[in-house]
Amino acid sequence: MRRPEQRIMGGKKSGSPPCELVNVAYTKESEPPVKSAAMSDQNYRNLDESDSADHGSKQDISDGSIEPIIEGEPFTSYFDEKIAIPEDEVHSWFSFRKLWAFTGPGFLMSIAYLDPGNIESDLQSGSVADFKLLWVLLAATVIGLLLQRLAARLGVVTGLHLAEVCNRQYPKFPRIVLWLMVELAIIGSDMQEVIGSAIAINLLSVGLIPLWGGVLITIADTFVFLFLDKYGLRKLEAFFGLLITIMAVTFGYEYVRVRPDQGKLLKGMFFPYCDGCGTPQLEQAVGIVGAVIMPHNMYLHSALVKSREVNRSNKKEVREANKYFFIESTIALFISFLINVFVVAVFAEAFYGKTNAEVHEQCFNQTSGGQSNLFPNNTDPLKVDIYKGGVVLGCYFGPAALYIWAVGILAAGQSSTMTGTYSGQFVMEGFLNLKWSRFARVILTRSIAITPTLLVAIFQDVEHLTGMNDFLNVLQSLQLPFALIPVLTFTSLRPVMNEFANGLGWKIAGGILILIVCCINMYFVVVYVSSLGHVGFYVGAAFLSIAYLCFVAYLTWQCLVALGMKFLECGQTVSIHQIIQAEDQADSSIN
Repeated sequence: MRRPEQRIMGGKKSGSPPCELVNVAYTKESEPPVKSAAMSDQNYRNLDESDSADHGSKQDISDGSIEPIIEGEPFTSYFDEKIAIPEDEVHSWFSFRKLWAFTGPGFLMSIAYLDPGNIESDLQSGSVADFKLLWVLLAATVIGLLLQRLAARLGVVTGLHLAEVCNRQYPKFPRIVLWLMVELAIIGSDMQEVIGSAIAINLLSVGLIPLWGGVLITIADTFVFLFLDKYGLRKLEAFFGLLITIMAVTFGYEYVRVRPDQGKLLKGMFFPYCDGCGTPQLEQAVGIVGAVIMPHNMYLHSALVKSREVNRSNKKEVREANKYFFIESTIALFISFLINVFVVAVFAEAFYGKTNAEVHEQCFNQTSGGQSNLFPNNTDPLKVDIYKGGVVLGCYFGPAALYIWAVGILAAGQSSTMTGTYSGQFVMEGFLNLKWSRFARVILTRSIAITPTLLVAIFQDVEHLTGMNDFLNVLQSLQLPFALIPVLTFTSLRPVMNEFANGLGWKIAGGILILIVCCINMYFVVVYVSSLGHVGFYVGAAFLSIAYLCFVAYLTWQCLVALGMKFLECGQTVSIHQIIQAEDQADSSIN
């Protein structure tokens, strides 16, 4: 017998103490509908191939008693179009037709591994450390794949993306802070894409379009690309595939043109060593990890998988979707890894150990002195960015290498711009339940991103513009815990994921990976702040660090409880273990 619905927060009555655990029960506003495309909360516990109807409401433990929650309103997906998954009775274990139907979200997600910030990190890695840090790039990509798997599983199993789950499970203040942090990460990523696109436009126009002009052009091109999703989801995904192909061809051309030493490349990729490396190489290794694993990408991937028709009341279909999405993500990240390797290898082979004087002389002879002023005539080691990288390629391998490089950078910037727009839309709708048009969303994010970028482009030079990437990488690193910790928390909760929740091995491995990634990025932040060399920055960073670490500690505490450390619960907080026990008892009584 149903009793009237109670408002709950954190899985308990609103009058309970402020020490709250994650809200593992769905409220009226958050419970998915019982349809072929979504799972009821009872079905979270009792997925059955033959059952697609409502089996009842989930139980909420708020004061030791079992209280049902009234069935909720349907949620809406970002994409109006759903891709149907074909049946293939002949190939039951693996079907290329089904893999093709699931192909798309992983490639859109992989674009974040190819944005201008990543390309700059790659070329600096090659020029500073030769081939010796390729194994770091490989490890970071594998770690990224494993973490993306968690995000995709959350979206597939629950029918909700990460921002929606955070909105429903965290109390009001933490979720507002989370939203602000993720928005900062998206804006920082957008600024990198603006910088990359502006530099590419400047290189392609042979300097006729100034940097500030390129920045302004990026305002218009974003709106042009937004029209693409009017022509259907598959055509949009095909366009992103085209941009990835352009990057593969352009950077692949540079790879073939330079012809790196394959033996050194394979050794650097599979042997974790860095003989003779010092602080610059260590900082570069840390920067690789920070550039590869992007916080907003977790939110993006968990939402993109909702574009496929999956009957979430059917255990077999959910498992199948998880399998094919993982295969597709593996293929997509393998391709992105190869493109990153192309860039690292080109600059390792051609420019490792070069001095400014050598490059200055080469550019002076090749371009009649036109570009040689970018490099001081001294014996300091060569330092390059995405702008100087293109110039250096042109000086050593001809104008074609420069223009092809610029086309690759432009493709990277434009593709990342679109995925950043989608990430922002998912995050805003998920955290705030605020339905903005894509145009309004782009105006907000792009305006915030363009303003400081345009000022630097007008009043400073290209070195200051590309130098902003270091600050933006630090900003992204700071936001990483706000994506990784929640995704591990929710994919480990059995009341949310049921039998698809992380097992003990995934809990331990996921916790260790996230700890390693966050520690590496914290080191990167400390190194960056230390390099500023001003007491005021140290004091400001100290105060911000206290608030930052307190919030990270709160999320970590929530995560540890979700991972099974129930001794960390406090006060009258609802025990996740009790909820699971009550649900098991409810299942037994139903069966």
